[in-house]
Amino acid sequence: MVSEYRIGEFKLSSRLIVGTGKYQSLEQTRACLEASGTEMVTLAIRRLDLSKKNAPNLLDVIDPAIYTLLPNTAGCYTVEEAVTTARLGREVCQTGLVKLEVIGDPKTLYPDNEATLEAAKILIKENFTVLPYVIDDPVLCKKLEDLGCPAVMPLSAPIGSGLGIRNAHNIRLILETVSCPVIVDAGVGCASDAARAMELGVTAVLMNTAIAGATDPLAMARAMKLAVEAGRLSYEAGRIAKRAYANASSPIEGMIDIE
Repeated sequence: MVSEYRIGEFKLSSRLIVGTGKYQSLEQTRACLEASGTEMVTLAIRRLDLSKKNAPNLLDVIDPAIYTLLPNTAGCYTVEEAVTTARLGREVCQTGLVKLEVIGDPKTLYPDNEATLEAAKILIKENFTVLPYVIDDPVLCKKLEDLGCPAVMPLSAPIGSGLGIRNAHNIRLILETVSCPVIVDAGVGCASDAARAMELGVTAVLMNTAIAGATDPLAMARAMKLAVEAGRLSYEAGRIAKRAYANASSPIEGMIDIE
């Protein structure tokens, strides 16, 4: 059984956090969330259209009795935009949880470090539970933990790129530097990417495009569920040491002499 973990006051078993963008329909969204086994679901508040009161919307397929809602500030490029969007998310979703994104570059969608720190300070003072999306920088992650963020979310590669873990060394450094949960966010492309991230020792993996953009999203959701579970179990089991040369599986001692 995969061990439980905490993010602030929230206790979770599934180590797969799933986004809700880019699916072909609300029904596909619902089916993929169920297949993934996720317990925490993130949604972009700025892309949530609540103006049509009688029309179905994303919140219709995310049952708060089943899923922990994680509103995010995707699409925000300034501190003011991010803080305002976080406040809106608290009102809409009735939660103080927020995945903080303050983008600094429209091409790479890399986060703005300074703006992320500033926005985090403001939101933490307003009693938000802030989960910041950040560059894979151990110094920045430590600063955010010291501010009061209960987890940090370093990227593995640019959002939606599917490139997988680009810098495993930095992820390891972050794990050594902070004591809070580390959630790899963005860049995962396939199940082996998710398993590799978990084998590094991260707490969880967050993804959206890897599932929604797959040829068969439902099958990929199942694959990601299994990959995250397998990767975590592999990490907890403890891998063998790497060797430069062969090491026989059977011991030499006690071998029968053949003449």
